Amino acid sequence: MNTEKLSDRLATVAKYVPQGAKLADIGSDHAYLPCHLAKNKVIRFAIAGEVAVGPYQSAQNNVQSEGLTDIISVRLGDGLAVVEPDEAECITIAGMGGSLITTILEAGKEKLGSVSRLILQPNISAISIRKWFLENNWELITEEIIEEDEKIYEVLVGEKGDPKKPYSTNLEMGLLFGPFLHQRKEEAFIKKWSREMRNWQRIYEQLEGAPPSQETIDKRQELKEKIKMVEEVLRNEDSERS
Repeated sequence: MNTEKLSDRLATVAKYVPQGAKLADIGSDHAYLPCHLAKNKVIRFAIAGEVAVGPYQSAQNNVQSEGLTDIISVRLGDGLAVVEPDEAECITIAGMGGSLITTILEAGKEKLGSVSRLILQPNISAISIRKWFLENNWELITEEIIEEDEKIYEVLVGEKGDPKKPYSTNLEMGLLFGPFLHQRKEEAFIKKWSREMRNWQRIYEQLEGAPPSQETIDKRQELKEKIKMVEEVLRNEDSERS
């Protein structure tokens, strides 16, 4: 992967960045995403934020070697601390857990005033982001699920709006599976949830042999409900195919 050709995961994030946007890419790593967007004249300015010194230096080197120092500002700092108020219109955060992404957004809430779009790619726990959107008046406008190198990723795009809009029927199912992904049921979606269900079933069986306690009983009940929801979603898929 380089600034010419992004990974499928980052290319999916890139395609939702609005033309002419001022971007803040948090956890920018090698700054591949902002460099690619700048070279393709998608963005007019970007901040590449990185909390670790190694990746920060790597991002600096890449931006300099690409001759993009006038468009991309590489900054060392934690989360949205690298962004000044009203400096960004679009924020991308990719390659972290969903709960860490929401922690970054929550800690930097005062920086979101000028931001009209969030493009987030959690490695796990996309549900954390959907819940955060719901609680903070961000509307999930679209989402994608992709498989790359045998890993499955979700990309969620949010704008300020009606947070309840995507969840017309079952909120709990919508938050877990994704209201758009749940409708489309693509191959990566079926693969992800079949895998999750097998994992939950294994944990459930292990808990059956554990000494009885309220905690164990509650955990088993929670797993049972989750497994049932996945079975229902996958069963609907089978019946639609037949």
